[in-house]
This record gives sequence, C-alpha cells and structure tokens, in this order.
Amino acid sequence: MDDWLEQATGRLADRAGLDPAALEPTQADVDRILDLARIAAHESGDRTNAPVLAYLVGVAQGRSGRALGDLADAAGGTG
Repeated sequence: MDDWLEQATGRLADRAGLDPAALEPTQADVDRILDLARIAAHESGDRTNAPVLAYLVGVAQGRSGRALGDLADAAGGTG
C-alpha cells in the first residue's frame, strides 16, 4: 500500500476504533475492486459510478459478511 493510502487507512481505523491491519486489503481484493471500478465506469458510461459502486459493495460486505469477491462479481454482473 502506498504512503497516502496507508495514512488514510490509519485515520479511518482510528476513527472507527479498529486496528489498521483489519482494514488492509489483500492484493486480490485491490485487483477485484479496481476491476469493478473499471466495469462500472465503462459499462455505465459515467465514471462517477465507480467509487459509488465500490462503496456499495463495501457496505454490503460489512453488513452481510459475504465475501468481497462474491459481492463484487454480483455488482459487476459477472457472477
């Protein structure tokens, strides 16, 4: 993770009362989210849909406990 993202993760973890390590994504998670963002931006024709869809997948994962990959696949229309 680059310095900027690591610092933002630390601030987010602090505000949420979490250990920063609990928020650190795996490389597979990063790749999946970036692919989802690409799909959202290109298929919808509106690149602002990419961060909103990534947020929605994150909220769905946090509330349901389902696997990130499963939810990203569903949101992106690939699963």
